Amino acid sequence: MKTYIKQISILFFLLIITSCESDKLEAITTAADGGGTLTSYIAYTIDATDPSGTNVYGRVVFWKNSLEQTLVQISVYNTETAEIYPALILEGAIGSEITTLEDLGTVSGDTGELSDSKFYVISDTTFYDSILTLDAHISIYLNTIDGTLIAEGGLGSNAEPVEQN
Repeated sequence: MKTYIKQISILFFLLIITSCESDKLEAITTAADGGGTLTSYIAYTIDATDPSGTNVYGRVVFWKNSLEQTLVQISVYNTETAEIYPALILEGAIGSEITTLEDLGTVSGDTGELSDSKFYVISDTTFYDSILTLDAHISIYLNTIDGTLIAEGGLGSNAEPVEQN
């Protein structure tokens, strides 16, 4: 009986090995449309509007991808864990909350970066090239309820970039 079980086991093992098909797939080394390395950028500072309070400060970086889209990356410090901070690009100089040009979503207090994704995508292909002359600023608010401004920074004609290439 042991001999039959052993022979049947070997037979099943051989059937399993020969029935499995294994195709060795080659890695895809090309980048998808819009992918690749980001090399063009313009960075501005975001300063705390209440240094004795929240003291949230940091930087906003605008990147240009190969599809001519503008990717916005926000990195701020001194945020509170589990809080969310709305971020907007507003028309005009600091202090003039006239018109919202872009609602960037929210910054996560856990990471100090945008909540939904590392980048906010502006699909307008002319936006990146107009940043340096744009009459705008970025504002970050304490929450979505009371509109308390905690950090802001000039953009375009309202500030000099701290870094760009």
